[in-house]
Amino acid sequence: MSSAMLSSSNLQETFSPGASVAVVEAGPVPVVTRRDRWIPSAEAVETSPLPPADRLPGLDEMEQRCWQVFLESSTRLLEMLERRLVDAHRLTMFEFLLLDFLARSNGGSARMGDLAQELAVGPSRVTQQIQRLEADGLVRRSRSNNDGRGVIASITRDGRARVKPAVRTYAVAVRRHYLDQMSRRQMIAMGDSCRRVSHPLKVSRDAEKCTP
Repeated sequence: MSSAMLSSSNLQETFSPGASVAVVEAGPVPVVTRRDRWIPSAEAVETSPLPPADRLPGLDEMEQRCWQVFLESSTRLLEMLERRLVDAHRLTMFEFLLLDFLARSNGGSARMGDLAQELAVGPSRVTQQIQRLEADGLVRRSRSNNDGRGVIASITRDGRARVKPAVRTYAVAVRRHYLDQMSRRQMIAMGDSCRRVSHPLKVSRDAEKCTP
């Protein structure tokens, strides 16, 4: 008999005088503990295997499915966020992220290079986007007081007025379509997994910049 079950030797049956019920005393019950292990969800496990032709070279079936699910979910999520921002506030996702970063920066200003690093894009893309935002009166550019060659981007009053309600729209969508789809434990695991992917990519890109 399993150690998790009560054996007959652990049971003593006694009767109280005049009582009509039996009192059963049990000895200590062994506690069986088990380690948590990851169990794939029903969506991650398919009954029909993927044909080899539908997999990327070098990926097994589970690796292909997990990559495909990540790619599809991240693409759908970013597309939805951009659509909400454009429809409600006439801001693309990248425009919103630029304005939000400037609004949270000290004095509402940041160097162009810092913007590129924060948003993980090339300097040329930041320059083009800032020029468009400047044409709309949402930011302004100026020379750095400390470095005459450096360019500073600053958010304007109109820029703050545009981005403030957009932050609310963005936060509600992130909560509803990303955070609420996971438990707290799953959310932390997802964040840790993303950092594991992002960190070596950032280190590699920084190393390339330092290479002559």
